[in-house]
Amino acid sequence: MPEVPAELWERGTKAAGVTHRRMAIQGSNPEEFSEDFAVPLLRKPRRSLCCFRAEFPPHTGDFSTELKSHVERYKMMCPWQFVFKPRAAKNQFSEEHDINNNVEKHWKIHGLENDDTKLCDVSKKQTEVLLTPSSAKAGGGRENPPSNGIKTSNQISGCPRHVKVRNLENGSSFLDTLHLTAKEVINCRTKACQGALMTPKGLVKGSRDGPVPPQELLPQAIDFVKQYYSSFKEPKIEEHLARLETVTKEIETTGTYQLSKDELIFAAKQAWRNAPRCIGRIQWSNLQVFDARDCKTAKEMFEHLCRHIQYATNNGNIRSAITVFPQRTDGKHDFRVWNSQLVRYAGYQMPDGSVVGDPASVEFTQLCIELGWKPKYGRFDVVPLVLQANGQDPEIFEIPPEIVLEVPMEHPKYEWFKELDLKWYALPAVANMLLEVGGLEFTACPFNGWYMGTEIGVRDFCDVQRYNILQEVGRRMGLETNKLSSLWKDRAVVEINVAVLYSFQKRNVTIMDHHSAAESFMKYMQSEYRARGGCPADWVWIVPPMSGSITPVFHQEMLNYVLTPFYYYQVDAWKTHIWHDETRRPKKKEIKFSILAKAVLFASSLMRRTMATRPKVTVVYATETGKSETLAHNLCSLFNRAFSTKILCMDEYNISDLEEETLLLVVTSTFGNGDSPNNGKTLKNSLLNLKVLRKKIRYAVFGLGSSMYPEFCAFAHDIDQKLAQLGAAQLTAIGEGDELNGQEEAFRTWAVGAFKTACDIFNIRGRTSIQLPELYTRADRWDPKSYRVVHDPQTMDLTKALANIHAKDVIPMKLKFRRNLQSIKSSRATILVKLSCEAGREVRYLPGEHIGIFPGNQPQLVSGLIAHVKDAPPAGQTVRLETCKAGGYWTSDRKIPACTLPEALTYLLDITTPPSQQLLRNLSQLVTAEGDKQRLQVLCQSTEEYNKWKFHNSPNILEVLEEFPSAEVSTAFLLAQLPLLKPRYYSVSSSCDMTPGEIHLTVAVVRYRTRDGQGPLHHGVCSTWLNTIALNDVVPCFIRSANEFQLPEEPSKPCILIGPGTGIAPFRSFWLQRLCDMEKKGIKGGDMTLLFGCRQPDVDHIYKEETEEMKRKGVLKDIYTAYSRQPGQAKVYVQDILQSKLETKVYDLVHKEEGHLYVCGDVRMARDVAQTLKGMLAKKLNLSEQQAEEYFFQLKSQKRYHEDIFGAVFPAEVKSGPRTNQPTF
Repeated sequence: MPEVPAELWERGTKAAGVTHRRMAIQGSNPEEFSEDFAVPLLRKPRRSLCCFRAEFPPHTGDFSTELKSHVERYKMMCPWQFVFKPRAAKNQFSEEHDINNNVEKHWKIHGLENDDTKLCDVSKKQTEVLLTPSSAKAGGGRENPPSNGIKTSNQISGCPRHVKVRNLENGSSFLDTLHLTAKEVINCRTKACQGALMTPKGLVKGSRDGPVPPQELLPQAIDFVKQYYSSFKEPKIEEHLARLETVTKEIETTGTYQLSKDELIFAAKQAWRNAPRCIGRIQWSNLQVFDARDCKTAKEMFEHLCRHIQYATNNGNIRSAITVFPQRTDGKHDFRVWNSQLVRYAGYQMPDGSVVGDPASVEFTQLCIELGWKPKYGRFDVVPLVLQANGQDPEIFEIPPEIVLEVPMEHPKYEWFKELDLKWYALPAVANMLLEVGGLEFTACPFNGWYMGTEIGVRDFCDVQRYNILQEVGRRMGLETNKLSSLWKDRAVVEINVAVLYSFQKRNVTIMDHHSAAESFMKYMQSEYRARGGCPADWVWIVPPMSGSITPVFHQEMLNYVLTPFYYYQVDAWKTHIWHDETRRPKKKEIKFSILAKAVLFASSLMRRTMATRPKVTVVYATETGKSETLAHNLCSLFNRAFSTKILCMDEYNISDLEEETLLLVVTSTFGNGDSPNNGKTLKNSLLNLKVLRKKIRYAVFGLGSSMYPEFCAFAHDIDQKLAQLGAAQLTAIGEGDELNGQEEAFRTWAVGAFKTACDIFNIRGRTSIQLPELYTRADRWDPKSYRVVHDPQTMDLTKALANIHAKDVIPMKLKFRRNLQSIKSSRATILVKLSCEAGREVRYLPGEHIGIFPGNQPQLVSGLIAHVKDAPPAGQTVRLETCKAGGYWTSDRKIPACTLPEALTYLLDITTPPSQQLLRNLSQLVTAEGDKQRLQVLCQSTEEYNKWKFHNSPNILEVLEEFPSAEVSTAFLLAQLPLLKPRYYSVSSSCDMTPGEIHLTVAVVRYRTRDGQGPLHHGVCSTWLNTIALNDVVPCFIRSANEFQLPEEPSKPCILIGPGTGIAPFRSFWLQRLCDMEKKGIKGGDMTLLFGCRQPDVDHIYKEETEEMKRKGVLKDIYTAYSRQPGQAKVYVQDILQSKLETKVYDLVHKEEGHLYVCGDVRMARDVAQTLKGMLAKKLNLSEQQAEEYFFQLKSQKRYHEDIFGAVFPAEVKSGPRTNQPTF
């Protein structure tokens, strides 16, 4: 290798900004040569750099021309690279394959690490070519540049550092050396990893009080210029050196420097390439850079940004772009875009605490309003651009709507998704980050890529702190949103993301699904390791917010570090801006919208201390419909005012925690014959098996139910009694909420009383001044000014509307067949109804499960009611109910969708159930006759008078209006005040395997007269509707599982089926399934005995021929029938047959054969049968009454005693016995 002249060597090293610490020439023998390497002025920690890698700043004289021929030979690279070759990976570093060959690259790029004590030794057989001096000294005492020489390996300190990142999916690994050039310390500390912080200090740039000092700026500028010229395939040494000279002079003269346009383009792209949190960096080289550094005013900024939006949007074919405004100078003349994104939806915080729009934008939206923007109070209003030019006060610019492309959301499968009225903007343009490059800071540089679907579908739509639509979608899908283990959230979020991708793709708007994005990032990462020995990546951000471990990035280890150029976060502009016009400064009161870090830390610290000293309260609930859950959350919010409160569903509660409770609050409904809801069964069993509590706790219980059932709130009473037996202290008397009589009002009264008692017992300070939530203080009075009815052009899809209202997966079946099963001699009717689903749609259910039917009210009842409405719209006009919020704006009421008034009264609202006291109280405001007002006030104030009136008349809303003719009701009143029409449940009477696509029902058609048989004729809503609609009419329905009432898992187990009247309905599905299994699958089940009851054999013995055929075929072993109305004979009921003919069979089945007992019927029959069975078993097993109860409880726990209870009775019937003029529904 030729020698470099000594003078040229010294000038070169000085021009490179380096100093010789020491160069000792020991002789001409290369093996005797040693030196302390030249180091940069801005020395990087833990690393020395070879002088041939140093940057060359401007110089004097004609050094460039003289050095050119020599430097071109060395190619600005350390000659050590040509001698040192890395050992095989398996010997030197890792047994895993280094697919990017980083070890060799590191030698080439970084040289040696002299001060790393962990470095490994290099074989003594290796040698190194070094630049050594051609003579000891040149004239004048100057050191000559080194010439070729040899240095043995024992003089080498070791090998370079690297970090291995593994792929746990395929076993490969990368060796990262690029991190050695990292600029910032990001997250990690010695004792705590902060990798999951949103904005760690290392990624945030604050404001400046002055320019960057030249001594700090120059080395960074040199480093960037080196990066820029190193990016060319062919070296441009002369241009490189000339540029360094220009930059140095510019910094010396002005204190800063300007990037060329090409340098700016390179920097913007490289910063995207270096962005560790971006999964879409594979497109970094395609970034379009708009140079707006000549911009002077906010208006010019706005024009640039409009052009940016138009270019990037490109009619949906999104193009990545960045617009760069003037760089920061002294920190007092910054250009800033105050928006977080160029396009963002507003968020309005209402006086009641609710948010309309995007909650993430509340603070910025309020700021815009303070600056003079006029809010529209819509859910998807695009906020204006707030632009700051040259440090001046910001100006507001409304973005022209025609340049903002928005995508309305729809789903390829669920038509109701459109009704959510969702949309999103097509352009994700980040506007508030800072571009740092070569020591320069560009504080306004909005840039965009395109969306990954989960950014919208998961984060924007589903985050609790954003639009939070997850539960609404889950409800509309018919998922069990009250049970986390049903995975309803996962299923709903997938469908939301399907809708987002489908909507964007349908309108040809660029978007990428998260699986494709993850795959592309893996390719990008591999190419980056091969190209430059590393790829900074933040695993927390790279892994998509859904599908986690089924994306490849989840299994890839990543190294996170900051390179330069880089995009940094910035402190919000309005928090640091110095106002020139104090009159425009946001008002002090708006500080409530600001989240100041120190204030938050201080407040949260105080809150933690306060909550730690508060008494702890646990609220548990069990629910079938979600009502108990709603009330439990309301109770939790109330007690949170003074206690440390948590809430759990009963199936999530650990009974072992009971003794650790301070106060336990229980809210639960009752299901079936006094049983618990499904999600309360586990706790029920655990609680009933508990014998004693070692620690005394306090508790309170509130039960929900319907007084139409004899076992009203029975499960709540069971819990109350059991806790008392265990020695717990009752905080307040058990509360009862009657579905038919002011349930929510009763709950509020009980809850407030319990809260005040708890505050007194636990001596809560300031308890007299605690402000209760609005829910517990507002009066439920009718305010006509708060409601209005408006015309709506849409028409209602009944199936979708019902699915939305009731959160069920509604199936539009059609009436295929209907036949009366009773003889013509009967005055009653029991019909067999066969429903069929649409062609191509499958309906699946199990024998014993329930079908929920959404019926319609009788047309004559609907028309009679409309005749009493003073402002009824035309019959065919679609209307929508709107409510006025506290802020004076109107929103659609979500109770029911837009529809015609007849549709609402026929299919959506309950017009047959007797009105509650609350409804009568509101109705009293609308009557004009004094007598009507006084009577209504008595009814709504006296529970005793109300109950007598209700049970004697059982009036529907039409009869109430006829009783109080001076009432002037409006359309808005009916739509707002009438309760929803609930589905009616029936047991399936068919086998899905026997008759695919069909559902069979056994329905008793209900008719009865009120007022002890002297009143008007009333009809059962659903049974009458099913008996009167035409063939092929649509019957909206859904499947409800009945896990406790299904055939034995072991078909060989014997069964006894007990069901009088329509109680035989589920047993038909049992025997049809057994027949199908026997004929199609060859499975012979265990003995099945049917015990049926009816009035007379030739009147109402339904399915008589069919059951006899089942017996002939061997499906049914025996059939017993009890007739209760045989002329000249004593009444015989099913419990009589049990005692007289089946006592031994029941004993053997239950006690010896581990068989199953099934009971289906109304609540009275089920109770009587249970008592009969307990007596029989007590007699056979010689058990006491208490032991018989426990034995029976064990049968239920083992799921061998099954009940399917239906029907309701009036409370009077429970005491006085059945009344023939009252129905079972």
